[in-house]
Amino acid sequence: MIVVMENGASKDMVKRVLGRIEELGFEAHLSEGEVKTIIGVIGEGKMELKDSFAILPGVEDVVEITKPYKLSGKQFKSGRSVIEIDDVKVGGDNFTIMAGPCAIESKEQLLQAAQQVKDGGAQILRGGAFKPRTSPYSFQGLEKNGLKMLAEAREETGLKVVTEVMDTRDVGLVAEYADILQVGARNMQNYPLLREVGQTNRPVLLKRAMTATYKEFLMAAEYIMAGGNHDVILCERGIRTFVDQTRNTVDLTVVPVIRELSHLPIIIDPSHGTGKWKYVTPLAKAALAVGADGLMIEVHPDPTNALCDGPQSLRPDKFKSLVEQMKPIAEAVNRSL
Repeated sequence: MIVVMENGASKDMVKRVLGRIEELGFEAHLSEGEVKTIIGVIGEGKMELKDSFAILPGVEDVVEITKPYKLSGKQFKSGRSVIEIDDVKVGGDNFTIMAGPCAIESKEQLLQAAQQVKDGGAQILRGGAFKPRTSPYSFQGLEKNGLKMLAEAREETGLKVVTEVMDTRDVGLVAEYADILQVGARNMQNYPLLREVGQTNRPVLLKRAMTATYKEFLMAAEYIMAGGNHDVILCERGIRTFVDQTRNTVDLTVVPVIRELSHLPIIIDPSHGTGKWKYVTPLAKAALAVGADGLMIEVHPDPTNALCDGPQSLRPDKFKSLVEQMKPIAEAVNRSL
């Protein structure tokens, strides 16, 4: 259920409600908006207990939530969430671009790519220090050394950094270096990992699994938010279909559907979604037009010799051209690029 506080409810009134929730053995999740304060009540129990909240001072209404995604759903928060990482914002009127190489190969490669994507218009640097690969014999990433290189690239360029965490044992380590923790498609339903990143104070970029429904996607976000971390960014990276001309099929329908169901920002990854660099620009422009909050794009200084996902990576000049082509679309849909 959710407890809706009256306009102007005092901090003491809110504190009293939070205390009552704890007293009854429930878990409280506070959402303080400009006008309304809403408290999510999570846990097992009888709905008759809602009357004990309704009579408390400052409470306007108590509403039972019927949808399974309670914290990520529109009933918990009607307005769109904006995730803030210092001066970088994801969501709202902003269109945020994350770009960089699939894998960190060397310090020189990463620093070169970081400067190139910054010059091209990115606000966030992506780069994999830990790489989930289908084959155990493929390049697995530079791990901690790669994280240190990310931190150095942030220091040199001012870009925020996002990188994937694959193991619960590495969450603390990755959180030391990264501004955003990425949970990849293969781990979307790795519930121990979702719980662990939910305990951090770092925003989480959650990628949709290749076969996940919208409900399953939001329920994965729910795991993170139930841990106390409400800064979740959803990412569509393509689903598996009968098509074999592309790596996956980018489901742009996810944007309006998630807009209807959830308050969380959602971005599109056309690089993984298509698997071919020539299709990235058209899908990126479509993502902006359909209402996505941003992009995650693979950019490599030398895609031909990339250790990972070279065929889907843009050259820096192509990336810069993509951003320029998107500016008229951003203006038309009233987004800040």
